[in-house]
Amino acid sequence: MKLSIVITLYNEEDNIKPLLARVKESVVDCDYELVLVDDGSSDKTIPLVKKYAYEQVKLVELNKNYGQTTAMSAGIREAKGKYIVTLDGDLQNDPKDIPMLLEKAEKEDWDVVAGRRANRQDIQLKKIPSRIANGLIRAMTDVRLHDYGCTLKLFRQDIAKGLGLYGEMHRFIPVLAAMQGARMTEVDVQHHARIHGESKYGIGRTFKVISDLLFIVFFQKYFQRPMHLFGPPGILFFFIGLIINIYLLIVKLGGADIGDRPLLILGLICLLGGLQIILFGFLAEVLMRIYYESQAKINYKIKRIFQVNASDS
Repeated sequence: MKLSIVITLYNEEDNIKPLLARVKESVVDCDYELVLVDDGSSDKTIPLVKKYAYEQVKLVELNKNYGQTTAMSAGIREAKGKYIVTLDGDLQNDPKDIPMLLEKAEKEDWDVVAGRRANRQDIQLKKIPSRIANGLIRAMTDVRLHDYGCTLKLFRQDIAKGLGLYGEMHRFIPVLAAMQGARMTEVDVQHHARIHGESKYGIGRTFKVISDLLFIVFFQKYFQRPMHLFGPPGILFFFIGLIINIYLLIVKLGGADIGDRPLLILGLICLLGGLQIILFGFLAEVLMRIYYESQAKINYKIKRIFQVNASDS
């Protein structure tokens, strides 16, 4: 199979019929599957998918609402295509752009083709935090894309399945792909105003992005070598404390009273703090070894999978 289109859904009942129709009319002359992941919807999303599904549609129902990242991970895990496209279910990104992304990946041999929302149809309250977040991610990770928040992306299968998505890491997919050595490019894609349903994002997610960004920088630069992060400051503080305490010992041997000197407290803090940082680095190294030696585990539970039989479509 050449192409898998992975779409996460959460309470998108009004978008299901036009979404399936739009994908069907947009992706032609291509062997593809449409993997829809329902992330614990409480409306009529699931029955409407089953009503309007056609041969290429596979519905993955998660046991509860896990969040977009986990739902996307479940869809990628079920996908069988040589290339995997991720897409939101709200029709703000246009499925008509998918053939263009596929053609670019095949002709120019890209591992990842990321969409950049041209003429973004969102209110300023969403655009401004997004621009700030994009700038921070570029500066701190050195992955040079303009629009990290656009879900419409195409991946080669091995890159997509190696992303290791969990938590809310879908915002940093380009960074996770870059850590695998993926060759990436960015192209303008269409963006439409949301017609049905409500946005699942608010201004509060900006703080989550910043929090996750700090972790992803650590993950990108120091995950495989945490002692490179904790070792230098730990050693520095340890030696500062050591020097201070040696100096105070010399002063004490000279007959001076050092018991009430603030420098003694500073020396002890640096000495013990440095040791703690170094020991924390050792602990991080051990945890990293355990991570790499442990078996891969999934962090979601699938209730059921529905797929239309060719004879029924």
